[in-house]
Amino acid sequence: MNPPLSRRGFLASAVGVAAGLTLAGCGDYRAPSAGKANATAQLPTYIPYQGVETSMPATAAGVAPGYMKYPANPVKAFPEGPPAKGPAIDIMTLIFNPVPPPVNRNVMWQALNKSIGCDLNFQITPVGDYPAKFAVTIAGGDLPDAMLMLPPKSNTAATPDMLDTLCEDLTEHLSGDNIRDYPYLANIPSASWAPCVRNGGIYAIPMPRPLAGGPNYTRLDLINERGLDPNPKSWDEFAKLCKDVTDPKKQQYALGDSVTAWNFVMQMLRGPNNWAEENGKFTWYFETEEAKQSLDAVRQLTKAGVMHPDTYTLLGKAKDWFGTGRTVMNPDAPAAWNDYYTTYAPATKGFDVGYMLAPGYDGGSGGQWAGSANYATLILKKAPKARIKQILRAMNALAAPFGTDAYLLRKYGVEGPDHTLKGTDPILTPQGQSEVYLPTIFATDAPFTLYYPQKPEIVPTQYDFQTKAVKELIPNPAEALYSPTDSRKSLLMQTTLDDTRKGIMQGRLPLSEWDDAMKNWRKEAGDQIRAEFEQAWEARHS
Repeated sequence: MNPPLSRRGFLASAVGVAAGLTLAGCGDYRAPSAGKANATAQLPTYIPYQGVETSMPATAAGVAPGYMKYPANPVKAFPEGPPAKGPAIDIMTLIFNPVPPPVNRNVMWQALNKSIGCDLNFQITPVGDYPAKFAVTIAGGDLPDAMLMLPPKSNTAATPDMLDTLCEDLTEHLSGDNIRDYPYLANIPSASWAPCVRNGGIYAIPMPRPLAGGPNYTRLDLINERGLDPNPKSWDEFAKLCKDVTDPKKQQYALGDSVTAWNFVMQMLRGPNNWAEENGKFTWYFETEEAKQSLDAVRQLTKAGVMHPDTYTLLGKAKDWFGTGRTVMNPDAPAAWNDYYTTYAPATKGFDVGYMLAPGYDGGSGGQWAGSANYATLILKKAPKARIKQILRAMNALAAPFGTDAYLLRKYGVEGPDHTLKGTDPILTPQGQSEVYLPTIFATDAPFTLYYPQKPEIVPTQYDFQTKAVKELIPNPAEALYSPTDSRKSLLMQTTLDDTRKGIMQGRLPLSEWDDAMKNWRKEAGDQIRAEFEQAWEARHS
C-alpha cells in the first residue's frame, strides 16, 4: 500500500497542477484507487421543509415546488437571531454575471452579513478563470475558509487526495440525523449530497440544481402564428415542424445549436445520459448506436436548412437567437425559462415560451436526461470544530428556503433600494438587479423553486413540465463517481471528439469517421475510464 500523502508532498504535487501538469507526473503523488476514492458514507437524512403551503409541492421524484405568490408574512428563518456570529468567513467562488458592487456600496450584502451574524467575504472570479484560480490556490496552500469546487471533469485539481489532505471531513456534522442541527441543509435532496462523498466521508456541501433538467424550449408565439402543432409525436413530425417554422427570408430557423439538437434526438431514442450502467458494466453515450443515429439525424436537419446558418461558426449565440426569434426552439437549462422572459419579453409583443418533451423517435414517449444534481460543491479547509460549526451555520443560512425572510433577502435584497412590492411579490429595482448578483448560489442554496413574480402565470406550465419530465428521467449513473483518468483526460479528448461530431453533423465528414473516433477514444482513455467507473460503482454498491 502507498503511504498517505503528506501535506508538504501534496502541495509539491499540486504545483504541477497549477503549472498545467497532470498529478500523475508530480513528485510523490500516487493516484488513489477508484474504489478507495469512491468509498461510501452515510448521506444526510433528507428532511423536506414544510413551512410554506402550495398547490404545486415538491415531490420525492424530483419535481421542484411552484409558487404563484410570495407569502405576505414571510417565515422568520432565524427566530433566535443571527445564527453564525463570529469571525468573518472567506468564500472563494465564481460568477457568470457582472461582479456586484463591493460590500461598502452594496445594501443587500450589508443586510445579508447582519442577518447571518458575520461578514461573508466573497472572493469572486469570472467563471472562465476559475479553474486556474482554484489550482493556484491549492498549490499555494493558503486556502480560504470555503471554496467552490467544480466537478473533477472540469477541474483536475479536485482530487480525493487534495480533499483528504487540505479539507475538512464533515461526516460527523452532516451524516444521518446529525444534519438536524442544520435544517435548511437537511432540506437539500439526497441526490445532491451523493457527489459530496469521497474517501468514505462527506467532504463538501451541495449547490443543488433541479433533477428534471431543462426542456426543449419553444417560441409558442411564433409556432402559433403559423397554426402548427408544437408537440410532435415522432422524429418525422419533429423534422417536419422544423421545416415548417423555418423561413430564411425572415431570417427565422428552427434550431441554432447542433450539440443540444443532438442531445434532444438522443433523448428521443432514450439514449444514455452520459453513461449507461447495467449489472455494474458501463457504456459511454458516444459509443452507442443511438449516438450514430443522432449524428445522422442532425446532419439531415442541417442539410434541410433548418439550422441557423451560423450554427457551426458562431458559439454562444443560441440563447440570443431564440430570444429574438431568429430560432424557434432551443434546448436549455431550467433557469433559462425565467431569464428569457426577463431579457426578451419586454421588447417583443406576445412573447410566449413553451416546452417540448422529447417524443419517441418512432412514436410513444422519449426520455428526459436528468439534470446534474449540483452545479458544483463547496469545500471547507481544515479548522477547529467550533469554527467548522460556525461556517456550517452560515451555509445553513444561505440555504434558507422559499417563503422565509432570509430567502427574500438573498434573492431580492432590501425592500426599497433593491426591490419594490407588487402586491406581496418583490420586483427588483435597477440597483437590486446589480446587488443580488452576489454569488450566494455558488456557495450553497435552497433547492430549486419555480417562481416568477413578473409573470406568475408561467409557473403552472413550468410545474407541468417537471411533473411530466420526471416520469421519463434517465439518470447519469457516473455523476457521483470519481475516475482519475476521466478527470485528467476527458475534457482534452472531448474537444477533438466535438470537432468530429460537428463535422459529421455539418456534412463535412462522413458518418464512418465516428467509428474511428470511438476506437481511438477507447484506446487513449475510454476503456480505462470505464474500468474506473465500474470499480467506483462496485465500491458504492457492494
